[in-house]
Amino acid sequence: MILDGKCPSGPLSEKWDKRCRELKLVSPANKRRYRIIVVGTGLAGASAAATLGELGYNVEAFCFQDSPRRGHSIAAQGGINAAKNYPNDGDSIFRLFHDTIKGGDFRSREANVYRLAMLSNNIIDQCVAQGVPFARDYAGYLDNRSFGGAQVSRTFYARGQTGQQLLLGAYGALSRQIKAGTVKLHPRTEMLDLVLINGEAKGITVRDLVSGRIESHSADAVCLCTGGYANVYYLSTNAMGSNVTATYRADKKGAFCANPCFTQIHPTCIPVSGDYQSKLTLMSESLRNDGRVWVPKMKGDKRSAHEIPAEERDYFLERKYPAYGDLAPRDIASRAAKEICDEGFGTGNSGRGVYLDFADTLKHPGEVKIRERYGNLFEMYEKITGEDAYKQPMRIYPAPHYTMGGLWVDYNLQSNIPGLFVLGEANFSDHGANRLGASALMQGLADGYFIVPYTIADYLARTMPGKAGTDGPEFKKSREDAETFTKKLLSIKGRKTVNEFHRELGRIMWDHVGMTRSEDGLKRALELLPELRAEFHENVNIPGSGGELNQELEKAGRVADFLEFAELMARDALLRNESCGGHFRTEYQMPDGEAKRDDENFCYVAAWEFRGVDNGPELHKEPLKFENVELATRSYK
Repeated sequence: MILDGKCPSGPLSEKWDKRCRELKLVSPANKRRYRIIVVGTGLAGASAAATLGELGYNVEAFCFQDSPRRGHSIAAQGGINAAKNYPNDGDSIFRLFHDTIKGGDFRSREANVYRLAMLSNNIIDQCVAQGVPFARDYAGYLDNRSFGGAQVSRTFYARGQTGQQLLLGAYGALSRQIKAGTVKLHPRTEMLDLVLINGEAKGITVRDLVSGRIESHSADAVCLCTGGYANVYYLSTNAMGSNVTATYRADKKGAFCANPCFTQIHPTCIPVSGDYQSKLTLMSESLRNDGRVWVPKMKGDKRSAHEIPAEERDYFLERKYPAYGDLAPRDIASRAAKEICDEGFGTGNSGRGVYLDFADTLKHPGEVKIRERYGNLFEMYEKITGEDAYKQPMRIYPAPHYTMGGLWVDYNLQSNIPGLFVLGEANFSDHGANRLGASALMQGLADGYFIVPYTIADYLARTMPGKAGTDGPEFKKSREDAETFTKKLLSIKGRKTVNEFHRELGRIMWDHVGMTRSEDGLKRALELLPELRAEFHENVNIPGSGGELNQELEKAGRVADFLEFAELMARDALLRNESCGGHFRTEYQMPDGEAKRDDENFCYVAAWEFRGVDNGPELHKEPLKFENVELATRSYK
């Protein structure tokens, strides 16, 4: 099937305005008759729920955390992009659009990306009005810093805790609507299933994580805002609870999953310290503004950093990418760091690390300025490693971080299932094969504050409100299926813990579907993954029962989904015989080792339809057309 993204016709800069004129509206008096479910309360979910509630809809918001303040959006450190051009350094909406398209290696929709760039300025105004404490310069204006893949300073920030501050702003707006009664919050509640009636999304089935009770909720439309799936690698920068369950359960109900192999490895993470580590910690990309990345020129050099003189250091990013230097995009910087460590130049006992050195900046403008910009990041680094980065360089190494793939959506953010809208990292829409830093927060807030409130009205205006009830046969079957699955997991009584299986899955994925991929490795993964999945369902041990707080049961359901979803990732990577962005196949590279795209055969979105766990998915394609930027070899040299 050839998919239609339903982008408006006409000039790029006028598409969103044109779509807004075309969309049907719901009158204020009628909005209160419609119920909307929002799953996830990070930036995309909280902003969507708050805005939809303020518009007058009845909103039910669900999160598995005890509070929306614990959404993983708080972990975003470095900033949020916008094309306001405050530094007067040549930025514009078109330049932000072009940098984002290029950063994604020409694997995203032009219309979506331009809309994102255009709305970016509105986001900053919205957040300032909410009281988000962005950094300001000496004159009191909002400050900006640079991020990878751009030659301008367009990133607004709040020290190293931008995501947390933005989420607090959205949480404040959400709390206001909860108080007003337009939003009902369901914390400690996990989505287990999407319920369809006549092929349209009309509700969800959930588990109360405290009592274990399984119940259903009906609505006129559903918004999934549940983040990404980087925890398929076990070790990642994601919170340990981050998972693929909500989107994968929707996929199993017919929602197409697009570009699942497009995963991002972040170059600036604290290296792994042991075999039983549970997660990895991100050090913001913004640190590369003031830190220089290097390794010793001599292979196996184990001297401490201060003993290695400047002439014996290889500033490899500056050497390989002189136009962007240490601010090369994430996928490129990560591969460069891995390659140089694989060659034997890595630092630390494991050899899996490179230095991020602030010595030059500490001399000028000095430690005070560094503390103003990144103080909490330095404190975090010292607590985890026991090392003072003011006195010695940080050690960093690439780690799984963000996922560009997700459920397929059209220009209106609606999936191929009518009534199912997907926002933020949970959809595939804006970042192509690689996300530029500081663009995740931009997309989440654009989707929640400014896009879905318009587009969901167009869907609702074409439907009658309140037609679905939880006593219908579709909801009853959904609850029965969820209860059956839970009982089946609890009945296995094997000998291995959920974490043991998750750790094994992570090793397979990192080794064969990680930073570098090959045909042989991907085929090997597709042999190992079904074996591990079969063993899981025969030998996992989950203590306790389903009628109580049971975190092992929670994890088991999520890992069961990861074990199936991992196969889809490997299939997608095996099919895409090219290298682009975060998807790097060793067979497809330029003579200098850079990614080699195949625009003739793979300039499309790969959208997979679930056909059963053992049957293999069916591929649908959405061709990508580039009318405003030239398809060119991506170079940061």
